[in-house]
Amino acid sequence: MPEHLTIVDHPLVQHKLTLMRDKGTSTAGFRQLLREISHLLAYEVTRELKMTTRNIETPLTELDAPVLAGKKLALISILRAGNGLLDGILDLIPSARVGFVGLYRDEETLQPVQYYFKVPEGLEDRLVIAVDPMLATGNSSVAAIDLLKKAGAKDIRFLCLLASPEGVAKMKEAHPDVPIVTASLDQKLNEKGYIVPGLGDAGDRMFGTK
Repeated sequence: MPEHLTIVDHPLVQHKLTLMRDKGTSTAGFRQLLREISHLLAYEVTRELKMTTRNIETPLTELDAPVLAGKKLALISILRAGNGLLDGILDLIPSARVGFVGLYRDEETLQPVQYYFKVPEGLEDRLVIAVDPMLATGNSSVAAIDLLKKAGAKDIRFLCLLASPEGVAKMKEAHPDVPIVTASLDQKLNEKGYIVPGLGDAGDRMFGTK
C-alpha cells in the first residue's frame, strides 16, 4: 500500500460503507450514513493535530490541560458531493473555517472545469483538509489541490470515502506531499471513469438526482 495512503479499516467504517454501496439504500439512508462515516474518517484525518495546554480549573483542582494549538483548521469541500463529508466533520469541529471548490467533470474529456472558488484567508497557517467522497480519475482532486496551493495552503490532507488505484497514483504524482485518507481502495475505474465496485455517483445518491 502506498505510504501516503491511509485506509481506515475500522469495523464501523466498513459496515457503513457496505450499506452505502447497496443500491437499495434510500437517499435519506445514504445521506445519514455519509454523515456518520465522516465522523469516523475525521477522527483519523485529524489524528496528528498540533496540541498545546491551557490552564483550567476542574471541580477538584487546577490543571494544565491539552487543547488544539494554532489557527483553526480549514475544511474545503469539493462541490457538490464534498458537502456530505463536510457536514459530518463540522459536527466534530464546528469552529473550523470552511471553503468551497466548484469543479465539474467534462464527460467528453473527463477533465475538471472550475466554476467556483471561495476559501478562508490565511491558508498558509492552517491545516487544510480537502473533502470529496470519490477519488476516481484524480483529475478534479489534483485540480482542487492546485488551486489550494495557489491560495497559500502548505499543509493539506485529502479525505475521501472511496479511492481508485488510478486516482491515488495521479494524486501521488501531482501532489506527493498530500496524504490521502479513505475508507476503501477499490479495484479500478471503468471506461466512463467511475470507481468499480464503487457506489455509483455520490452526489446523485446523496441528493436524489440523476
